[in-house]
Amino acid sequence: MHRSLLVAAVGVCGFLSGCSVGSNRPELATLASPAPTTPIVAPTAAPADPTPGGAPSPTPIPEAPASRTDPVDLSTLGFALAPIADGFERPTHITHANDNSGRLFVVEQAGLIWSIRDGQRAPQPFLDIRDRVESSGNEQGLLSVAFHPRFAENRQFFVNYTNRDGDTVVARYRASADGDSADVDSAKTLLTIDQPAANHNGGMIAFGPDGYLYIGMGDGGRADDPWDNAQNRSVLLGKLLRIVVDDASPYAIPANNPFVEQTDSRSEIWAYGLRNPWRFSFDRATGDLYIADVGQNRYEEIHVQSATSNGGENYGWNIMEGDACFNPSSNCNRDDLEMPVAVYSHAAGGCSITGGHVYRGGAFPSINGVYFYADYCSGYIWALRHIDGKWENVRVMETRMNITSFGEDEAGEIYLVDQASGAAYQLVVADQRRAEANK
Repeated sequence: MHRSLLVAAVGVCGFLSGCSVGSNRPELATLASPAPTTPIVAPTAAPADPTPGGAPSPTPIPEAPASRTDPVDLSTLGFALAPIADGFERPTHITHANDNSGRLFVVEQAGLIWSIRDGQRAPQPFLDIRDRVESSGNEQGLLSVAFHPRFAENRQFFVNYTNRDGDTVVARYRASADGDSADVDSAKTLLTIDQPAANHNGGMIAFGPDGYLYIGMGDGGRADDPWDNAQNRSVLLGKLLRIVVDDASPYAIPANNPFVEQTDSRSEIWAYGLRNPWRFSFDRATGDLYIADVGQNRYEEIHVQSATSNGGENYGWNIMEGDACFNPSSNCNRDDLEMPVAVYSHAAGGCSITGGHVYRGGAFPSINGVYFYADYCSGYIWALRHIDGKWENVRVMETRMNITSFGEDEAGEIYLVDQASGAAYQLVVADQRRAEANK
């Protein structure tokens, strides 16, 4: 997602790694056969991921409410990935519509969105905008979808994609009355953001607990942020944006955004200093915001913004990469920078972080409050949680997948999509008895 790289370890040229996939549009994929029923099971114990030393302690954030007084030892759990559907072509995102339908929606890079109900993919796509999406670059394409919190009432949803000029577009669409398909002619463009290069497009959009739409923007591409976009608050690149989409044309600015009416800053900005926040998510129980920011060539990082934040955080790029100085390479000024709560090095296995979600489902209470994320290149999956006043980061699975996105269903269960196989999976605790015994 952040550099030109042949991912030899997994034998594919992947979406997030930045190598060329050609300019031909893929043919419409079909679900050739039912997904296998045997889940992919992780080793029962995995080492904790080392974190580079020498950095100051991260800025404390409020701890989420504890789910138990004696938390389970995550390294002893048997995690697994249970297949739910396959046959997707370069999937980039998976989510739900919050409409009590029980459906999941899978986004394909070329410009399609498919719905899944009871393990079956719909015979026709929910949305097809391949005619307006540029997906020839590895980090271009239809990158995410966000359903309006009142989708069941207003049938509105929003997408983030790369247009034929190579620029980022955030647009609103409307679904049919039965919610089974979208009207392509209902498109209303909210934002078009010029992209100086084909990579570092960000691509994630999501509604926060406050009802505002959050938009993740990369720094504009190439290496090292050559245009100094991430620290420049007069541009939208390298930022997390927050806008109002209700009763606004095309959008409005929340009155309490941190840089409203500052002449040197764009009012849309909620936070800055980001390199490529490919995936971020809100903890549905606490409202805390987890941002996974793709690194340059040494470190991948996760930031956690408290639900009580007033915005305006500077997450450090390109002054820092992870918890290490980048520009300058030593003795950088860390004043007023927010340190990541978790970092892993490329030497530890990986090259491109894929942010996930905090588990809040009911099926596996032993992992309530645990944030799961992955690395696109290695396929490793980690579990992160705040416990006893510090952040614990444990590697829990080795999948050999190219994981492009995590997602939730309406009940808070966690899913992911694998670009290499085109399949969607549910994250499960394979041995629930072991989990219950370790409470």
